[in-house]
Amino acid sequence: MSALETMMPPVQYADLADVRLAYYEAGPKHGTPVVLCHGFPELAFSWRHQLKAFGAAGRRAIAPDQRGYGLSSRPEPVEAYDIDHLTGDLVRLLDHLKIEKAVFCGHDWGGIVVWQMPLRHPDRVAGVIGVNTPFAPRGSRDPIEVMRERLGEEMYIVHFQKPGEADAALAKDVGKSMDFFMRKPPAGMTEAGAGFATERKPGDPSVFPLVKALEAWDPAFDPRERLLAPDEMAAFVETFQRTGFTGGINWYRNFTRNWRLSEGLEQKVKVPSLMVMAELDAALPPSSADGMGAFVPDLEKALIKGSGHWTQQEKPEETSAVILDWLARRFPV
Repeated sequence: MSALETMMPPVQYADLADVRLAYYEAGPKHGTPVVLCHGFPELAFSWRHQLKAFGAAGRRAIAPDQRGYGLSSRPEPVEAYDIDHLTGDLVRLLDHLKIEKAVFCGHDWGGIVVWQMPLRHPDRVAGVIGVNTPFAPRGSRDPIEVMRERLGEEMYIVHFQKPGEADAALAKDVGKSMDFFMRKPPAGMTEAGAGFATERKPGDPSVFPLVKALEAWDPAFDPRERLLAPDEMAAFVETFQRTGFTGGINWYRNFTRNWRLSEGLEQKVKVPSLMVMAELDAALPPSSADGMGAFVPDLEKALIKGSGHWTQQEKPEETSAVILDWLARRFPV
């Protein structure tokens, strides 16, 4: 049996108009549920430790493979992955499960989605938890334009705008790609840096040139420790070998569209919120959450020490404990 079968609850499906979402559920069907939203390149499987911990704590948790990923539908049009569709899927998942309100917890891209939930669907949101990903208010300029200027043409989000290129580079050797991604921070790393707030000087190379770095990468010379056990890695590799990466990359191809769709939307999160920061996340360092209180008035922050980007998998016990403690205080069962 695969790790997906042995480490996850039984898969279930929800037919939601234009997509079919696979999801996994743990815990009793009472109290305020938590919907766990993964990032890129991840799956609902990324929350396997939290599903187990939530179930043991008597807390209901639901983790979907979001559209474009895993066992869920992968629509063809790029615009089928815009923020209206991604947040709408979560609302329709609640409808399918006959849930009025939930706490939405998101990591990486899932964090972008869950911070948008109370802005777009306030009547369905009890609270929000961001893991690594802070709330970012709408800027005055197209975010891709800003990233291109500040971080360079080969910065991965900018590069992802080119149809097919990154998709093919990552799918060329899925095992290598996932091994490149799923590593812990280098031993001895003590600070995360500025992340997306990095400012290049004229003539400097691009920041976070993912595809270029992957092409040049040799695992024999990577000092970073592997994050996953072989059976856990196999769950990711076998899935992305089947699905490819285009569904997830299409989320990134909607940054400009999402910016336009959010024009006029009040940038205020009016529900209890928790920001879980990872001390050593090079892309989303704790400093990226500075100033959030101006937009998220009811905000609590927690720091997971020694963790890089894959927080809920790198430090599962610490991550689950922080979230469950906050839930117990703000949404007692």
